[in-house]
Amino acid sequence: MVTRQYHQDPHCRDAVGALAAEFSGRVPRSVVARTVVGARLDLEGQTQPKALAEMLHRLARYRLDVLVSART
Repeated sequence: MVTRQYHQDPHCRDAVGALAAEFSGRVPRSVVARTVVGARLDLEGQTQPKALAEMLHRLARYRLDVLVSART
């Protein structure tokens, strides 16, 4: 499901691409994709459509930062 949702949603594709590059070497792309899709599901109906791309990126980045911090 994660792969399908991530490929079908342009906001998810953009966020995964940017965050996978940012967290390269620290977090596998599959974990980035799952994190982005989870954030997207959590934001559903919670934010204005125009703000979705930015909010998605911010929420997923925050969650990945927490993940990386917990590992160190």
